[in-house]
Amino acid sequence: MTCRQILLIDDETDIQTVAKIGLTLNTDWQIMTANSGEAGLEAAIANPPDAILLDVAMPGMDGLATIAALKQNPVTARVPIIFLTAKAQASDRRRLYEAGASGVITKPFDPTTLASQVAGFLAWQL
Repeated sequence: MTCRQILLIDDETDIQTVAKIGLTLNTDWQIMTANSGEAGLEAAIANPPDAILLDVAMPGMDGLATIAALKQNPVTARVPIIFLTAKAQASDRRRLYEAGASGVITKPFDPTTLASQVAGFLAWQL
């Protein structure tokens, strides 16, 4: 197993807690958290992770604004980003992939399969 560092950006602490449990279940991944797009951007620039899980609907800097800022910064431009969203419509998903997402996971997600979903999108071995 390879130790990966993942930045989870979500304004809901309950989602952060459940996602952290799911992402560390049977992995040695290290999870950093941020509760806003602005805080996530700062954290990613200061310590670039191997991947970012990013909520779409957040107050202030939402997920689309955050991914745009991450993709424009040379430090974070190549970090893969997987969106977490409650919007499951095909048009919503298409818009997220067009913004540069490596994957889209619909909320509510199953914490017992979250790590395997992330690994699948990024072609990582568990």
